[in-house]
Amino acid sequence: MAFDETLAARIRKRLVRCAGVTEKKMFGGLAFILNGNMCCGVHKREMIVRLDPEKMAAALAEPHTRVFDLSGRPMKGWILVKPAGIANDEALGRWVRLAADHAASLPPK
Repeated sequence: MAFDETLAARIRKRLVRCAGVTEKKMFGGLAFILNGNMCCGVHKREMIVRLDPEKMAAALAEPHTRVFDLSGRPMKGWILVKPAGIANDEALGRWVRLAADHAASLPPK
């Protein structure tokens, strides 16, 4: 299954104001990279969110979220948000901001 192009466009629209954003096909989907660091992306129909590992438990307590695990080895600080969790622009914007804030806090690559 290809990744959700509509979701990618919605995320792209939110990141257009951020300098240093690039896109790269990864994980069978699309990743948005901020200053060389993975920020967020799209995997099939879900949004990938990279966040501070210390905020992961709180993020997973949110509805429609799960651990990002494609290989049997969960990635620390990475979650997936199901379509229901990003159905409206406000919800999507919140996840994009969380991911962008974290990526911006990392040293540029």
